[in-house]
Amino acid sequence: MSKQIGVKKIIKSFTSSWRFMFFSFWKLPMAFLAKLRVSKLTHSESEVTVPFNYWNKNPFRSMYFAVQAMAAELSTGTLAFLHTDGKNISILVTELNVKYFKKATTKIRFICLDGEKMSLCVEEAIKTGEGKLCKMKSKGYDLNDICVSEFEITWSLKKRS
Repeated sequence: MSKQIGVKKIIKSFTSSWRFMFFSFWKLPMAFLAKLRVSKLTHSESEVTVPFNYWNKNPFRSMYFAVQAMAAELSTGTLAFLHTDGKNISILVTELNVKYFKKATTKIRFICLDGEKMSLCVEEAIKTGEGKLCKMKSKGYDLNDICVSEFEITWSLKKRS
């Protein structure tokens, strides 16, 4: 039961606007400046939004690629954080692959549906005591629900000694 209370608290911390703004201001200042927001977080999925504004644009009048990468990483990272909480597991991004399909010129939603995959990887890392790689996908959609980019982020999970 206490495990679920911790999970609910984590979900509330990420999805509450003011709590996440405070957290990002101190721990993720670039996410704070880019105005990233976690709009949805469950055991199986995460959704992060990022607005198209003056701070996030490049000289080509689209969203800067690094802002998109930051939002995609956060959409997978919230799931990694959620599933590793209280389990003494270290997590680290080890690889990033990306495809861009269209200029991002509106607010973008990054959706990751790999929560179950992360949960299985965490359990395997705990059971074997060895490092485990978990590849997660995050897709970015504009306001017209057109996929503008697709990220594959590899997380390394290892039980701390």
